[in-house]
Amino acid sequence: MQSSTTSSESRPEQTRVLLVDDNQAMLARAAAALAATCVVVGQVQDGAAALVAAATLRPDVIVLDISMPGMSGLEVASRLRSAGSRAAIVFLTVHNDTEVVEPRWLSQMVGFAQMPNVGAVGARLYFENGTIQHAGIVHGYHEGLVGHAFR
Repeated sequence: MQSSTTSSESRPEQTRVLLVDDNQAMLARAAAALAATCVVVGQVQDGAAALVAAATLRPDVIVLDISMPGMSGLEVASRLRSAGSRAAIVFLTVHNDTEVVEPRWLSQMVGFAQMPNVGAVGARLYFENGTIQHAGIVHGYHEGLVGHAFR
């Protein structure tokens, strides 16, 4: 008798992702972009809720908006590390002038964030003339601050 396995038995465990953004539409877009490759374990809209959700849900990756009112994403990331979170962080700030040119953009950033020795991941954005608007985030510029790698 032949034995068969279900697709969930033959697939490696999917990455567990927590989404944090104050914009509900962006949460929906991010969840849809990750649906094929990840399990979205939670969606929250502010920094305080992100800290609670990260401690409770223990995601592998946290996709984190930088520009949130109240507690910024950078402050959330700092507090997560201080609290001992080992989740990889993908910083995500998408402005209304951003056009997605690679459909797998978010799942690719989640993949990079899980690589050894990668502390944070950000998208490469271009101006209409093809020059770089910014390309990633670097930690440790001056007194441990986080900033854009290229501008």
